[in-house]
Amino acid sequence: VQLVESGGGLVQAGGSLRLSCVASSSTGSFRFMGWYRQAPGKQRELVAHIVSASGSTGYADSVKGRFTISRDNAKNTMYLQMNSLKPEDTAVYFCNARSAWDNFWGQGTQVTVSS
Repeated sequence: VQLVESGGGLVQAGGSLRLSCVASSSTGSFRFMGWYRQAPGKQRELVAHIVSASGSTGYADSVKGRFTISRDNAKNTMYLQMNSLKPEDTAVYFCNARSAWDNFWGQGTQVTVSS
């Protein structure tokens, strides 16, 4: 399984970006999908996730109310809509997908928010 992220870039504080993660297999087959981010010198952290069985979503406190995760199984794509971006959102964002047996990662996409 390959995961390919896109949509990162440079944006001013207060701006928006939408990240996409396209999977080489059906996103409906994953029991969990999520977006992580890693800033320089910091640990990778879970930003938002979707649990397939329930369709429930979850967010880190730092992004609640600003980020929205969604998935389009017909397009094998997961999205992260990021609004009201802050400089502290600057990081490499990674797509993650988990099946019953494996854990898959994308290569990451850089998001830089200028103040």
